[in-house]
Amino acid sequence: MNKENIFSRGGIPSKKAKSNYFTGKVIAKDISAKIKPKNEKIYHVTFKSGAKTKLHFHNGGQTLIVTKGRGGLSLYRRFGTNETNFKIRKTKSISLRIGDCVYIPAKTLHTHGTVTKKTDFAHIAINSFPKNNVEPKTFWYESDFQKNVIKRLK
Repeated sequence: MNKENIFSRGGIPSKKAKSNYFTGKVIAKDISAKIKPKNEKIYHVTFKSGAKTKLHFHNGGQTLIVTKGRGGLSLYRRFGTNETNFKIRKTKSISLRIGDCVYIPAKTLHTHGTVTKKTDFAHIAINSFPKNNVEPKTFWYESDFQKNVIKRLK
């Protein structure tokens, strides 16, 4: 077996995450670009104090493994069939700590990130392919995080 297939030396560059998908400062490392897995995309995401994702879902499931700080995950139920604006209701909030692992099923609306403005939070995100050889997609929304989704983000 070629050593290069099982071991990768060198750091993974950080890049500022797309600001239209997050509130606050978020830094992402694309682990999958380095190790090239075949069935998922893998990222290490750091949320600076007060930052979180906007409302979104994945067309394949997502697994989060907490690596730093305390954070939270909120799950939402959707009301209505309009793709651009609809009603939502938070159905569950989960507190996350270092070492926690959570699976979010495909097409489940959710947000995740820090829970306070005083601490950073980080996790590894594993986005599963919805089918063999079909890259995972994330669908992002602008919302008030309470009752209303205003639009779908591009």
